[in-house]
This record gives sequence, structure tokens and C-alpha cells, in this order.
Amino acid sequence: MLPNPPTAKEDPRVTRTRTLMVEAFMALLAEKNFQALTVQAITERAGVNRATFYSHFPDKYALLNYSIRQAFMQEIGKRTLDACHYSEANLRVLMLVVCEFVSTANGHCATPDAQFEALVETQVKYQLQELLQKWLEQVPLAVDPTTAATAVSWAIYGLAMQWGRERSKKKLSAEKFVDRTLPLVAANLAVAQVA
Repeated sequence: MLPNPPTAKEDPRVTRTRTLMVEAFMALLAEKNFQALTVQAITERAGVNRATFYSHFPDKYALLNYSIRQAFMQEIGKRTLDACHYSEANLRVLMLVVCEFVSTANGHCATPDAQFEALVETQVKYQLQELLQKWLEQVPLAVDPTTAATAVSWAIYGLAMQWGRERSKKKLSAEKFVDRTLPLVAANLAVAQVA
């Protein structure tokens, strides 16, 4: 179970404590791989006790999921994509956000960690699917918006992973990569739209 995102009515001490734990967690990830992290190390770094940790998160996996979700939604919010509608220009910005976020998130670990990458993938695809579904519910589609959003979220994430793997070899910027791959994603959505 994940804690709810902070609200305007949430006690500032709760928000501050959660923020301390997230910051400690992210700092430790830069030093150790995810498997090596313990709740004890997180609480010591954050300056909170284990009972406080467990009142917010059931385990380190929930903390990771919460951290990823918050960080990704913050990136979406910076570009106001959560308040937008579907357009090819907004889709392009979304693809850029995903490329940059995945690259940063996977580069945050001290050593590559397949389990960490899988957890990042799950959270990002879920958030992408929700945002895209919201966008696509406003567009007349020949398929269910959930189906279209799921397919597009997987495609965007897969392309972001491909860019991340290839960019060190080809030095292709995220912008150039997205410009080359946007027509593929947009064409799939165009096919799904009612003529």
C-alpha cells in the first residue's frame, strides 16, 4: 500500500518526515544498489526511527514506488502535462520527459540493478497509462481508451529504454531520438482514432 500524495491539509510534519525518508533513500541508492539497502540504513540516514518509517511505508519497496511516482509526477507537473489534452506536441513532450526520467532514474543507482529497473518501469508505465488514458478519453477512438493508453505507454517506455541503451554509443540527444520515433507512436494513435 502506498501513501497518498501530499495534500494541502496534510500535517507539515508528516510531509517533512516523508521527504526526509525519500531524500535519505535516494542518497543511499547513489551509494549502494537497491538490494543492499535496508530500512535501518534509511531510517538512520533520515534521522527517524523504524516505527516512524513503518507508519509511512510497509517496506523499502513501497518507499521506492512512492519515490518514483512522486518524482515522475513532479516532472509531468513541471511541464503541466497533467493539465493538458492529447496533441502530437504534448505527446512529444511526454516522450522527452520519459526518456530523461528513465535515464536519470536508472543512472541514480550506484550499480545497475535489474530489480530496481523493473520497479521503475512498473511505476512509470502505470503513471503514463493513467495520464494517456485521461488524454484519450477526450478523443473519439475506435478502441477503448484504456487499451490505447496501455499500448502507447508501453511503446513510449520501450523507446525510452532503447534510447538509454543506445545513447552512449550513438550520442543521440533525447530530442533527436524523440523526433525520430514520435511518428511511430503518433501513427499508432492516429490508426486508433475514429475517422
